[in-house]
Amino acid sequence: MEITFLGTGSGMPSKNRNVSSLALKMLQERDEVWLFDCGEATQHQIMKTTIKPRKIAKIFITHMHGDHVLGLPGLLSSRSFQDGESAVELYGPPSLKEFVETSLKTTGTHLNYPLIFKPIAEGIIYQDQDIKVSAKKLQHGMPSYAYKIEEADKIGPLLPERLKKLGVSPGPIYETIKNQPTTVLPNGTEVHRNDVTGPDIPGRRIAICGDTKPVESLAQWVQGVDVLIHEATFMEADEQLANDYSHSTAADATRLAKKAQVNYLLMNHISSRYQQDLLEDEQTRLKDIFSPLQFVEDFMEFTVK
Repeated sequence: MEITFLGTGSGMPSKNRNVSSLALKMLQERDEVWLFDCGEATQHQIMKTTIKPRKIAKIFITHMHGDHVLGLPGLLSSRSFQDGESAVELYGPPSLKEFVETSLKTTGTHLNYPLIFKPIAEGIIYQDQDIKVSAKKLQHGMPSYAYKIEEADKIGPLLPERLKKLGVSPGPIYETIKNQPTTVLPNGTEVHRNDVTGPDIPGRRIAICGDTKPVESLAQWVQGVDVLIHEATFMEADEQLANDYSHSTAADATRLAKKAQVNYLLMNHISSRYQQDLLEDEQTRLKDIFSPLQFVEDFMEFTVK
């Protein structure tokens, strides 16, 4: 799993930061890219990366403010000309469907692939044998959501010494043993997978939060995730502004990360009023509260381990 930040600014684009969008690349796991938010010019940002639009299988919208959705019609249209023929699932508030369909209709845009709309509410919104996605409502003056992506645990590694004691030599039989609960050897011996594998490998977990005021219950919901991606529109000195506009400060995000005992905090949706030197000073200060954390930048990539 790799995260590519396509837009890390808030409200409107600046010279250094485009508006909100990030890509979760799962090319090895499922040969797909999932997009979270799609602000204006997201497709231009994608062109500066190795991401192939035809690989985008799901798009998750946190809320319907323009800096999170205005790039969506253009991206969907361009995908038709970039060998994109497989369906795209669109997850978001119920009004997402009307916005997309109206935009495509009034511009005479015809897609050569189907769109599948998935209106969201709190709870599990997608699940298969390998991964689960949940949504939680936030506080932002309009419906805004956080998404949590959770991989299923993986079967632990085979323990060769235990297999050796059972007379199992290395070979294709190893894969057979790992892929099924019980394997019967040619001599009639039953090998139970749980007896010859190590502890399960925990699946990775990522939480991606839309715009929001601090939400008390969010700490429990994101408890212990590997990566928390949270808005930091304002610095702590502008806490009143954050409250007035239903946003969070970087300090709010940091306190949440500490309370939830997450492994890593990445902060985005940063106001253009803050220059890089101020962000560096604020980041250094906040590390006294929680670490590791980082203000992200456009095109930054982060591998989830």
